[in-house]
Order: sequence, then C-alpha cells, then structure tokens
Amino acid sequence: MSKPFSRDWLLSDAPQSRAQAAWGQRYQAWLAFRRNGLAMAGLVVVTALLVIALFAPWLATHDPGAQSLANRLARPSTAHWFGTDELGRDLWSRLVYGARITLGMVVSVVVLVAPVGLLVGCAAGYAGGMLDRLLMRVTDIFLAFPRLVLALAFVAALKPGVESAVIAIALTAWPPYARLARAETLTVRNADFIAAVRMIGASPPRIVLRHIAPVAVPSLIVRVTLDMSSFILTAAGLGFLGLGAQPPLPEWGTMIATSRRYILEQWWVPLIPGIAIFLASLAFNLIGDGLRDVLDPKQR
Repeated sequence: MSKPFSRDWLLSDAPQSRAQAAWGQRYQAWLAFRRNGLAMAGLVVVTALLVIALFAPWLATHDPGAQSLANRLARPSTAHWFGTDELGRDLWSRLVYGARITLGMVVSVVVLVAPVGLLVGCAAGYAGGMLDRLLMRVTDIFLAFPRLVLALAFVAALKPGVESAVIAIALTAWPPYARLARAETLTVRNADFIAAVRMIGASPPRIVLRHIAPVAVPSLIVRVTLDMSSFILTAAGLGFLGLGAQPPLPEWGTMIATSRRYILEQWWVPLIPGIAIFLASLAFNLIGDGLRDVLDPKQR
C-alpha cells in the first residue's frame, strides 16, 4: 500500500478517501502548472518578492528613512547597491521596505474583494428574481466608471493614506468578481446535485456556501491572480498622484513621484521602483495565465 502523500498515493486511479482524491487533484494541477515555464518564472519572482517583504529588516542594508544630504543622488555602488534618492536615502533599503507596503496593500484588497464578490454573485445567481436584478444593477453602476477614476473619487472623499487607498481600490474592484461568480452559479443552479441537496432539506445559505461557492472558486482564483497586477498599478498610481501612501513611506509609486524630476540626469532613482512595479505586475500575470490553463475547464 502506498504511503500517504507519496507520488503513487497522490496519483492513484482508485483513491480510498475523499481527502486522497482532493490531494490527488491538487497534485495533478501542480504538475500541469509546473510544465508551464513562464508561469514558474512568475512564481519564482512573486516568491522572491514575498521573501524580500517578509525579511525586509534583515535584507535592508540601511535605515530606509535615514537621510544623508551630503550623499544625495549617489550612483549605485558597493555602499549603496541601487544608489540614493534626492534626500540621500538608500534606494535598495527603501525598495525592500516598499515591497511590504505595496504587496500588503494588494493582499488587503484581495482579502476584502474576493469574498464579497463571491458571495454577492453566488447569492444573486441562486436567488434570481428581484434580488438578482437589484444586486446586478448596483454592480453595473460600479462597472460604469473606470476603476482608477472611481478610486480617486473615493480617496478624495476620505483622506490620502494607505488605508484609504486600500478601501478605495476594494470598493472599485469587487464587481467583476460578482459577475463572474453569478455566471458560474447560473451554470450549476439547476444541476442534479443542487436539486439533490435541496430535496434533503438544505437551506439556501448552506447550498450557496457549501455547494455553489466552491464551484466558482477556481475561476475566481484565476481572475484574482490576473487582477493583482492592476491592483499594484492602481496602488502605485494613487501613490504617484499623492493620494495613496504618503512620504516618507517607501511605497513604490510614491518613490517615483518624489524623484520624477531627476529622470533625465539621475535616471536610476525613478527607474528602479518602476522596474519593481513592472516585474511584480508581469509575474502575477504569468501566474494567472498558468492557473487559467490548469483550473479553467475550457482550456483543457
């Protein structure tokens, strides 16, 4: 008999339990994802960024807020790997700590919008009728405005800062997830297994949470991963416009905004955080493409 979690146990054609079947499906999905070289490259970059963000105090070579006007706008060197900014602050250290802020904002947005969009879409699709029309019209109102413009309006109504930027992005990002979850719900609402659980007396909330929502989760995961890049760009855009993270916080968009005047002479100062934004956005897009190939049944 194969040992639990061994390769033979995971790839068994006759699983002995529900857990073995579930872990077998996850392992096969991982094998399919691993065959995608670009997706693996994106996973490596995202993992590196997460490690940098988690271990920022140990990876930073200087205090990210320490100023040295005598050493301002220094070129990259052994003392300052990426040079210094207009106030003499070490760019590498600020970039490392900035990963915490930027990725933290993105993760916070995902934690807020994914469950809300999933529940709204599943509830609307399963209930139908007046509730469906009401929820979808509210969704349409949010979808009618460009995300960045609506986020700017929400931040202006609140106050500039990290928390306001997270709330503003979250308020503008949930409608596509609600639409996607509703579409997935409509495909299974009248399925035999839903009729079976309804006949044994399951309540509508239980049907939505236990039997319909899990069906929509794979598509939602793909959409969230692909949208991570837009969340990063929106957060950086708000920071660039002075409505997101405020100086002296080393957020990547804010770093570009404060150094944009030096783009011609000391080009590395705004370029380095721009490269970080580009790499993070590209990596999440590559992962999203790989997950879509694995999780989307239409791609199989």
